[in-house]
Amino acid sequence: MKKVVFLHTVPALVRLFDELSRELLPNVEPTHVADEMLLKLVLAQGGLSPFVYQRVADHVIAAERYGASAVQCTCSSISPCVDAAQPLVGIPVLKIDQPMVDEALHLGKRIGIAATAVTTLKPTTDLVYRRAAFHQLEVEVEARLCEGAYAALFSGDVRTHDEIVRRSLLDLMERNDVILLAQASMARAVDTLDPEEKRIPILTSPRLAVKHLKRVLETQAQN
Repeated sequence: MKKVVFLHTVPALVRLFDELSRELLPNVEPTHVADEMLLKLVLAQGGLSPFVYQRVADHVIAAERYGASAVQCTCSSISPCVDAAQPLVGIPVLKIDQPMVDEALHLGKRIGIAATAVTTLKPTTDLVYRRAAFHQLEVEVEARLCEGAYAALFSGDVRTHDEIVRRSLLDLMERNDVILLAQASMARAVDTLDPEEKRIPILTSPRLAVKHLKRVLETQAQN
């Protein structure tokens, strides 16, 4: 049985990705590494530091030595570290947001991005522009920080978090073809929208990422 290591910065995401693995990757053994230090450092420092890059690389190298066939990072804030870690190992190291971004590029050129953490907003926005250039597409990006939502969530005020995100989504839908949620923790807020309010696609990263991971593992098996 193949092994996959999921690298989290938020322990609460372990359950979500474990459930997705059981559903979409029934013949794969998931192993979860939850390193809260990573996100706390990124938030405290206002961005990535050499130590964060090194720590992500250490986790990736350890995953390969453990026997993993792939590493799936589940935090957009550390997605840029994937590019630095990938050359250090012989297994795929995957970004949580790239499949979501690629899906958005198929749906329209006016792309809204909603985030609750400023450290996630810039990496996701940069990735949209990079993937658009890779596919030779022109895009218009509107990036929105849901002010106050992140603090509300981590203080336990889920209702306030969801309402702030909901208002941001309704506003972004006025001007865009598709909306990306930059963090997996925001997905719950989409459920607060009435069906008639969801006028455009709103994409979240976890399911799209695991579906992409499945394709990567299938390609490995064929080679």
